[in-house]
Amino acid sequence: MEMARFFLSTTSDLKIKGLKRELQELSTLYEISQALTSSLDLESVLKEIFGILHRHMGMERGTITLLDEKTLELSIRVAYGIPPQSRKRGRYKIGEGITGKVVEAGEPIVIPNVGSEPLFLDRTKSRGDIKKKNISFICVPIKIENKAIGALSVDRLFDETISFEEDLRLLAIISSMVAQAVRIQNMIARERESLMDENRMLREELGKKYRFENIIGDSKKMQEVYHAVSLVAPTKATVLLRGESGTGKELIAKAIHYNSPRSGKPFIKFSCGALPETLLESELFGYEKGAFTGAVQSKPGKFELADGGTLFLDEIGDISPTMQVKLLRVLQERSFERVGGVETIKVDIRLISATNKNLEQAVRDGVFREDFYYRLNVVPIFLPPLRERVEDISVLVDFFVHKFSLENGKEIKGLTKRAWEFIHQYRWPGNVRELENSIERAVIVSQSSKIDLADLPDHVRSVPPLPKAEPFSNLPEAIAATEKKLISEALEKSRGNRRKAAKALGITERILNYKLKQNPGLMP
Repeated sequence: MEMARFFLSTTSDLKIKGLKRELQELSTLYEISQALTSSLDLESVLKEIFGILHRHMGMERGTITLLDEKTLELSIRVAYGIPPQSRKRGRYKIGEGITGKVVEAGEPIVIPNVGSEPLFLDRTKSRGDIKKKNISFICVPIKIENKAIGALSVDRLFDETISFEEDLRLLAIISSMVAQAVRIQNMIARERESLMDENRMLREELGKKYRFENIIGDSKKMQEVYHAVSLVAPTKATVLLRGESGTGKELIAKAIHYNSPRSGKPFIKFSCGALPETLLESELFGYEKGAFTGAVQSKPGKFELADGGTLFLDEIGDISPTMQVKLLRVLQERSFERVGGVETIKVDIRLISATNKNLEQAVRDGVFREDFYYRLNVVPIFLPPLRERVEDISVLVDFFVHKFSLENGKEIKGLTKRAWEFIHQYRWPGNVRELENSIERAVIVSQSSKIDLADLPDHVRSVPPLPKAEPFSNLPEAIAATEKKLISEALEKSRGNRRKAAKALGITERILNYKLKQNPGLMP
């Protein structure tokens, strides 16, 4: 009877002990699964796993050793309870020591007492005199697709009540969870490396695309632009690009960036035109969460995004005096605060700005700050309108025809003679951008191997070419024709303003009026 009671009591104790162990394991695995899904930082997650094993299972030191596919050497990736200098010594070849053998065979190994095991190398030297300590060592492989890529090992004090079978089973489950984390980390690393390679290739391509020799135009005025760009690109100088809309200011800004020491860093473009002041400020400087209605999370601004690189602010002449003050401070101090923030953010940017406005007149009118103007206008570069570089029209047209033919799968060989006449006669008020758009449309609608007059936009065809000039029979005729041409061009540039036209011609307004009365056909 007493024997039966003892047997029942022992059985009950074993069941309670087993249940307690199961609860410990479930709790351990739950916490480890939570840790693995909490972050993509592999090392911090793996360290947390060892902390969980220590708290719940009484395991002491631990390491995760991973295989370097290039050197075929095992090294400790994460260690728990082992000093950093000891961790550096934990390197093994496949098949070397217990860890090396586990990876080689893909099977776990248990050492009940490391002090009596000759294969145990104790390379980290972090356990003191192992012969005087009862330390058990459990090592299980970490496998991805049935291939060992590392090992998970733990120390625990030897105790006869310890079930190595249960520990092995638990560690095998944990190692499979670690393997998945490593696999995901490797995928992310490969994807990141692929994106970085792609980014480098794109930057190299952009660098090639924006080399000076790839910018179209051989005219004297464009040669002056190239010279200015070549001088300013290697420097840190602030640049102000001046010129009408469509003259290629963004193209020149990119040429400066990609031919500068900052070419490997970001090029951030932002247009300041027609934006409310509050929106402009948040776009440039960023904002903190809760700074205004709809700011559900913090967002960096253009200045932060351009850190280390170049910020290109187009239409700078359109910003308000208040924003001019804020931008002036950033240019002077290279620091700012986000909207709704208090932390001062420092940035290293090169500023290139652009405008088609007469900033000098805006300063005189009091709508553009003089100190801000001088801060922007360190190195001004003027881009000529297309009508002042007519010799570049032919090469630009040829370039655009080739470009858009490739993009649209067409084989356009050029323009008919009649189409060329109208192309050269038109004044192109929208400059290169208008010419590009017109040629793109013409390529798309053309039904033959050459662009004909009917393929050109209506506004280009509405200006007929001048009839061919007859040869002059004497000097007075040549002088009269030249005079008419100069007066006509001056009136066109001044948009019919006779005072400006007279000033440009170097004559008085009274003389100009007299000339117009003699030639009523010249009147605007």
